[in-house]
Amino acid sequence: MISEKNELVYYFRLFADYFGEVEHPYTVEKEEEQIEDINIDTAEKKQLYKARVGQGEYRTKLLQLCPFCPITLISDDRLLIASHIKPWASSDNFEKTDPMNGFMLTPTFDRLFDRGFLSFTDDKKTILSPFLSNMTYSKLGISNNKLIPHLPTEGREIYLEYHRKNIFK
Repeated sequence: MISEKNELVYYFRLFADYFGEVEHPYTVEKEEEQIEDINIDTAEKKQLYKARVGQGEYRTKLLQLCPFCPITLISDDRLLIASHIKPWASSDNFEKTDPMNGFMLTPTFDRLFDRGFLSFTDDKKTILSPFLSNMTYSKLGISNNKLIPHLPTEGREIYLEYHRKNIFK
C-alpha cells in the first residue's frame, strides 16, 4: 500500500503451494494409466511402477546432497530438475537411483547438460559444445572452462567420464 506521502507502508506477497513436495495427483494418475495401457505382462508393469517410485526417491536423495543448482545457485526446489549424469535409459538399476549419478539443475542448464551441449571436468570446470554459438552461451552467462565452485563432482567422476565420452557433442 502506498501512503498519501507516496511511501510504501507495507508489502506482502501471497504465496500458495498446494502440493509442496508432493506431485500433483493428476500427473501421477496419468502416468499410471499410461503404464496400464502398455501391452506387457504384469511383472514388467510392476517394474515400471517401482522405477517411477525410485525416481521420486532419487530426487529426494539428490536434494539432500545438493539443495540448489550449482550454476545459478537457485534453491527453490520447484524450479530444479534432478538431472542424471549417465542417462536413466543407459543406467543399470543401481545407477538409476544413485544420487551420485546426478545434479540438481535449473531447466535451461538441465536441457544443455541432457542434450550434450554442456559437460564438466572433474575439477568443476565447464566444457561447452561447439554446436551452440558463443553468443548463445554468452546470453546464458556461461563460458568455456568456467569454474563452478559449488559443483559437487566428488564421487561422480565415473558418471562424468561417461557423460563426456557418450553424451557430450
